[in-house]
Amino acid sequence: MALTKEQKAELVAKFGANDKDTGSVKVQIALLTVQIQQLTAHLKKNIHDASSRRGLQILLGKRRGLLDYYKANDVKGYAEFIKEIGLRK
Repeated sequence: MALTKEQKAELVAKFGANDKDTGSVKVQIALLTVQIQQLTAHLKKNIHDASSRRGLQILLGKRRGLLDYYKANDVKGYAEFIKEIGLRK
């Protein structure tokens, strides 16, 4: 369920300013998005897994807060990032 080092490094390289930039908003959103996708796939197979469902809701809330922050600070960058990562507005 967790991201592998290779997956995380790939996302950091793609969305971060450098290879060690794990704290930028874009990288955090990308990492959360991959985790959310993995949990969603897990819950499709295991529909009664309540603890994973709660974890998914927590991750969705975190991502929503980061997206709101990014939108408030950089509207143009937000719109481009949403298209790049494949999220709906």
